[in-house]
Amino acid sequence: MKASNSLWKQKLAGRIAEPLASELDVYENEVALRRQGKIDEKVFAETRLRRGAYGQRYDNGQRHDGITARKLEFPTAGTKGPSTLWDAPGMQRIKIPYGGMNAEQIEVMAELAEEYSDGIAHITTRQDFQLHFIHIEDTPALMRRLAAVGITTREACGNSVRNVTACHLTGVCRTQTFDVTPYAHALTYFLLGHPDCQDFGRKFKIAFSGCRTEACGLARMHDIGAVAATREIDGQVKRGFEFYIGGGLGTVPQQARLFEEFLPEEELLPISQSICRVFARLGEKKNRNTARLKFLVSKLGLDEFKRLVCEDRKTLTPDPRWTAFLSDLGTHDEAPLKPPSLLQIAPVRDPGFDEWYKTNVYSQRQGGYSTVTVALPLGDITADQLRALADVTRKYVKDTVRTTVEQNMVLRWVSSGDLPAVYRELKAAGLGEPGAGTIADVVSCPGTDTCKLGISSSRGLSGELRWRLAEKQFVMDEAIRNLRIKVSGCFNSCGQHHVADLGFYGVSRNKGGYTVPHFQVVLGGQWDNNAGAYGLAIGAVPSKRIPDTVERITGRYLAERQTGERFQAWIKRIGKAACKSMIDDLTAVPAHDTSPEFYVDWADAREYTIGDIGIGECAGEVVNPIDFQLAACERETFEAQLALEAGDAARARMLAYESMLHGASALLKQRMPMFSDDPDQVAGLFREQLVDTQLFHDPFAGPKFAHYFLKAHERRNEAVTDTRAHQLIEEAQLFIEASHACYARMRQQPVSTKA
Repeated sequence: MKASNSLWKQKLAGRIAEPLASELDVYENEVALRRQGKIDEKVFAETRLRRGAYGQRYDNGQRHDGITARKLEFPTAGTKGPSTLWDAPGMQRIKIPYGGMNAEQIEVMAELAEEYSDGIAHITTRQDFQLHFIHIEDTPALMRRLAAVGITTREACGNSVRNVTACHLTGVCRTQTFDVTPYAHALTYFLLGHPDCQDFGRKFKIAFSGCRTEACGLARMHDIGAVAATREIDGQVKRGFEFYIGGGLGTVPQQARLFEEFLPEEELLPISQSICRVFARLGEKKNRNTARLKFLVSKLGLDEFKRLVCEDRKTLTPDPRWTAFLSDLGTHDEAPLKPPSLLQIAPVRDPGFDEWYKTNVYSQRQGGYSTVTVALPLGDITADQLRALADVTRKYVKDTVRTTVEQNMVLRWVSSGDLPAVYRELKAAGLGEPGAGTIADVVSCPGTDTCKLGISSSRGLSGELRWRLAEKQFVMDEAIRNLRIKVSGCFNSCGQHHVADLGFYGVSRNKGGYTVPHFQVVLGGQWDNNAGAYGLAIGAVPSKRIPDTVERITGRYLAERQTGERFQAWIKRIGKAACKSMIDDLTAVPAHDTSPEFYVDWADAREYTIGDIGIGECAGEVVNPIDFQLAACERETFEAQLALEAGDAARARMLAYESMLHGASALLKQRMPMFSDDPDQVAGLFREQLVDTQLFHDPFAGPKFAHYFLKAHERRNEAVTDTRAHQLIEEAQLFIEASHACYARMRQQPVSTKA
């Protein structure tokens, strides 16, 4: 039975530092005042978000975007569909800086999952934990219990510095330059609650990587990415960072730009502070769609942004925290529980050990020690499994557990001779699944399960792919087994589909009056080299055909690759046209009467539909011309990819722009059949008829996608770089997706006869 907030406050008195305890008291009072209607919901929303408390998706039979009917189960039998924040349990995000945890913290997470949630904790792609089905009135007690063991939810969400991530192998990695743990820790707590970080227009993400070539840190897709580097200065080896700024995924991803080839370690905190100050001062505040740091860097240009940061750095009041941590970097050094040992050759091992050892065990740079990855399907772990993991931790290692950006957990400093025993105990707890870091270790965002932005069931698809691939992963060629699959339920890339070998993000299409779940297929992303390249979507495939898509693409790669040729190199060599032709036949949607399973999403028994809008005549479906027109727009965006691939950025830009222009024209013809195709008139009427009326507005993104077209129209005659052409193609793809959704809404409205 859950204890009250007041009881936990008394019980934990003295175990929470006074400033944090006072903050939690204030938060609890704000919760009470909101309950009484004495605080405006918009104000309270920012308060709770900064404490990591999110709203959660509850459809009660109808999805929030009004497009598809869905229904979710509630954790308590008999619960009515919620109508307000107070009726609807939500999600609590919990920050785990650089993924570091100890056994006591793991046990508390188990207790909270069991007492306040549905018994399951979820690990995110930012090394956080999330608990779902949390009631807002329980959050003060939950936060106090976390704070008592050194965990905070502060600024886990909201317009703030989010969880600072780092490579989960740093400190034990064989290819690292140095351990970045103390630097990640120092920057985390320096910026946490810092007054210079309280006036952002959007979130701000930071990542550390111990080396340049691996993937663990993903530094090049963050607002700030710091890659460990050294340089000899005056005969001494000095530590610093290859320092990147302005990266991000989201709807239109941008790679981070190199701010400094070598930023000395003593400048890490002050330069980061100045970057935050410039972002807070000059970053967009009104339009959230352009409020990330990447847009400010693009607007000002890298040189001007760097000049402003360096000027601001000169004005900062010296802070002893900038360098205090450098005098004792060893504070975060880890020590093993047991002496080193070697894995003994045994005539008979536990069934499954050898397969698990191949994929889940990493030999540390320290001889005789291994890091063990606990593979968690879709990032989920039960309360009982968390307790079992805490027991294993205490028995075999010290407090050397970390979460990973691939939604797993690792035990560091396992004496290698203990590996068979560790495997045996993990397996008994249901935590001994092999395949970590392989094609079967699919990464997924929450998707339609709980996220209000989800379009297609990313977790449902990911679970299906994981099940199919896990069965045959050890008979696969190594080149296939080492690929990465990442799935997002929408275009926002929370599943990081842009940097996967095979990425997918959820969209929908209409077929004969029914709505069909689809996923866009993204190829060409680069996971290693700290997220070295982003992929582009080549076409939308019905959700139920994505497993066939994976099998076909990987089969062709295996059959056609040259000796030693990696997946990204093969994609580049054969070209996007060949990639698209590979899946063209899989994009077709069979009729509802013959294949109703295509109209149901993965892991859901209900039909994915807005209802029977219209059935085709007996001779066949009557296809509205707009269906052909939007298909032609998709073709134009793909031709833009081909032009970019051929090195013709100007043509790529023109085709991307024209695809949006033709999409806007097609939509306008549904409302007012007679008008000129002059681009200026199309843009003007699009704004008047579809933007100002909010008909084109996405339910959650608002006018963002409309502005992609309007901005491209205004700048259609400007010179363009390869990077900008790539962004325009991304924007065009999203604009056409939004056009499909807009058309679905327009079908409900009468056609105007206005000329």
